[in-house]
Amino acid sequence: MIRRVATVLTVAWILAGCSTSSGGSLPEPPTPTTADTFEALIAAEAPAVVNVWASWCLPCRSEAPILRAAARSHPDVRFIGLNVQDTPDGAATFIRDHLDGVPMVHFADTNGDIPVALGGTRAVPITFFYRSDGSLAGTHFGAVDEPALARYLDEIDR
Repeated sequence: MIRRVATVLTVAWILAGCSTSSGGSLPEPPTPTTADTFEALIAAEAPAVVNVWASWCLPCRSEAPILRAAARSHPDVRFIGLNVQDTPDGAATFIRDHLDGVPMVHFADTNGDIPVALGGTRAVPITFFYRSDGSLAGTHFGAVDEPALARYLDEIDR
């Protein structure tokens, strides 16, 4: 199961890196997922940053450029977006406007249950940081800033 999930994640990652959407067309909305599947993705043998966001969340918009820069400068870290309590069109528009071209895979959780299962809350934004062994290194509640993100990345990218 984990190997299959890792393969799906790898293919999605490659496709995300090949994104050439322009400002006019919407990218595909995030892939719906469950807590069990999502937890298997986290345990895929590489450090991971899981950012929980929503298109209607203003702080999510403010942290997007910081996450975009970090994802581009840390290719050895998996950046995973988890869109919660949103519509497919709202999520796709947010990706196009704020995260287009970022090497980041996005999943959807319409109920917002996955962040709670991971030890967080239903509030957004929230960012989880995982070491390569799948253990949680830290959780950041609210919009992440550059100094905090740098500290967390240092912790997981050793």
